[in-house]
Amino acid sequence: MRSRVVITGMGVTAPNGHGLKNFEQALREGRSGIRFFPKLQELKFSCQIGGMPENFDDIRKSYFDHEKLLSMNDNIGYISVSAVDAWQDAGFTWSDDNDQVDWDTGAILGCGIGGMDTIAERLIPMVDEGKVRRMGSRIVEQVMNSGTSARVGGLLALGNKVTSNSSACSTGTEAIVDAMWRIRAGLAKRMLAGGSEGASPYIWGGFDSMRVIARKFNDQPEKGSRPMSASANGFVPGAGGAVLVLEDLETALDRGAKIYAEILGGVVNSGGQRNGGSMTAPNPEGVQRCIKGAMADANITPDEIDAINGHLTATFADPSEINNWSRALNRGPEDFPHINSTKSMIGHCLGAAGAIESVAVVLQLYNGFLHPSVNCEDVHPEIEAFADKIPHKVMEYPELKIIAKACFGFGDVNSCLIFKKWEG
Repeated sequence: MRSRVVITGMGVTAPNGHGLKNFEQALREGRSGIRFFPKLQELKFSCQIGGMPENFDDIRKSYFDHEKLLSMNDNIGYISVSAVDAWQDAGFTWSDDNDQVDWDTGAILGCGIGGMDTIAERLIPMVDEGKVRRMGSRIVEQVMNSGTSARVGGLLALGNKVTSNSSACSTGTEAIVDAMWRIRAGLAKRMLAGGSEGASPYIWGGFDSMRVIARKFNDQPEKGSRPMSASANGFVPGAGGAVLVLEDLETALDRGAKIYAEILGGVVNSGGQRNGGSMTAPNPEGVQRCIKGAMADANITPDEIDAINGHLTATFADPSEINNWSRALNRGPEDFPHINSTKSMIGHCLGAAGAIESVAVVLQLYNGFLHPSVNCEDVHPEIEAFADKIPHKVMEYPELKIIAKACFGFGDVNSCLIFKKWEG
């Protein structure tokens, strides 16, 4: 018998809202967090828009003292705020005065590119100028890839496994899958899982050089992120963080915890960069195997899936993704689940994407609605047959029970989760 895994707390710092209430309201309204950044124009980026949490300096100062803030670049700041929010939402207190280690709780909190901004803005210039001794002792923890989980582990005194993963765009969902398996195996009672990504030209510049990010909507930022649209011309880069508290069902019930949803199953795989897969494109068979594997792990049939929260980035891959879902579920346009893309409002938050979007999934299940996919009134002709399954306005859906969530990342890596509404 494997332990059932439920979600008992969440925290989110997204381009269109910090905190569950604000984020849900933005989702319901179809409110975009995409804005124009003069700095990107100054640096001659083709794409001069992006998604970044607003007023974050003020937000983090309300959480942490000066000493802690010295160790927090945006990447670590986003995950730290989200983790504290999730921890308190799950019913726990947070205090530096408590010296007791929580041996039953761990964390898997990843990022895609991590401290690139700190490396570019501080480490490299100071090394080149011969000012190594003036960098201070905090720079290593900001540039090491495990800085996300290490900081949160210290904030919350976590004594179980504390680690960071990094699988490009699949990072956030992969962290949740791995945390689920640790609880199932009886190795932890509780795990924090999620991801974050900072906002910086040094993080986004490589994608701009690849010409895979939107460049035709600099004068209309909110219209720039266009998943499933015929006029999409690349993803909009985003930043932020999100954390979910996963818990063994028995433990959650024993302490009378609020339960948002259950994670029925999940799978992580790779397409091997063969048969259409590459460093930047998924092998269709790998994607379909991932989706089928998640359903098998969840012990559900394809017709039980009510909705899909897709990866759907507003690139050439969107039609292929829809077709892969259709083949994996063996459900054509006539009985396809509803499908939406959170990225239409927040952009592609890279290592944070899967975590932020998973919070969106759980909020939709918990409160019985589907958020709109904005900016795809002109559905791509290759998926026009599926157009009726895309909500363009908020859809109240009290009978909503199961949502599939997937992410597909650079390196041909895939992850898929099956979330179910908690009904006791």
